[in-house]
Amino acid sequence: MKGLELNPERIREELSAFQQRLQQSYQTLRELGTVDVGQTPRQLIFENDKTRLFYYAPEGASTLQTPVLICYALVNRPWIVDLQPDRSLLRELLGRGIPVYLIDWGTPDAGDRFLDLNDYINDYLDSCVQACCRHAGCAQVNLAGICQGGSFSLCYTALHPQRVKNLITLVTPVDFHTPDFTLSHLALKVDAALAVKTYGNIPGELLNDTYNSLMPMRLGVQKNLGMPAQLADPQKAMNFLRMERWIQDSPDQAGEAFRQFIEQFFQQNLLLKGEVKIGAAQVDLKRIGQPILNVYALQDHLVPPSSSRALKDATASRDYQELTVNAGHIGIFVSSRGLKLLPDAIADWLKQHD
Repeated sequence: MKGLELNPERIREELSAFQQRLQQSYQTLRELGTVDVGQTPRQLIFENDKTRLFYYAPEGASTLQTPVLICYALVNRPWIVDLQPDRSLLRELLGRGIPVYLIDWGTPDAGDRFLDLNDYINDYLDSCVQACCRHAGCAQVNLAGICQGGSFSLCYTALHPQRVKNLITLVTPVDFHTPDFTLSHLALKVDAALAVKTYGNIPGELLNDTYNSLMPMRLGVQKNLGMPAQLADPQKAMNFLRMERWIQDSPDQAGEAFRQFIEQFFQQNLLLKGEVKIGAAQVDLKRIGQPILNVYALQDHLVPPSSSRALKDATASRDYQELTVNAGHIGIFVSSRGLKLLPDAIADWLKQHD
């Protein structure tokens, strides 16, 4: 090719350096211990089928009368908020005197294929809210929903407004039909009923491959080429492997709940229209009058800011506030930029609304 000059000596040097990094990476991996996530001490206080509710005691005296209940998505595990001691939104909140409860949905098996959104929202989530109130001795919770868990939290608050004092949504999709919502465009082509008929429960690995396909160069080629440099240093290796453990720990999705979420939320955009059906009830976001803190990430490739910002005019809340973080969908919880901004912002907002 005209204008292209190859430098054999430089190529040899780069290949040699790459080989040395590979060898160092191998040695580092041999010497590393267990790759743990979710290390903050916790107490299991409630179980409902596979769903578990954990309590995290604040450091020192509690600064809130009403605790925070974190509702994560069904995809992946909730430990992204407690990835490691120095990258833990949960630990940062505890350090500010905020009592935290966290829902772990567990891992569905073949017997859970017919669990639907009514089971997750009006049974599992509702029972966790009530267990949280009993344990904390309060009548309401501050509900904090993340991603799909934020959509669940919106539905729950609209259906059970008396049980939620304040609502926090983080990287939460609301308008599923914004032009830049790439994942939603893909979901429009999915025959969810056929997928459930074929698989039963939807494999977590299949969903992971779908998310990776949204940024194939960055999450595929670039990531793999950069892996030796990440693994050569023990501390960087442990940081990398904790994230990989969380990413790859993707539970299968209960088939019927998956179908309902794809069809009602992604394909028909019924959440924004006020027409989502959870069991026999219809979800009308205008029933939400609680104070809302809506947090979204400016670099989010999964849930674009345009989708999250739609919440501003979707509810009846007269106390609505937005917080933007210049990070990605995951970086908002684990990056230095996210952890510098998010804990103080959430803690201050909750104290003002306690």
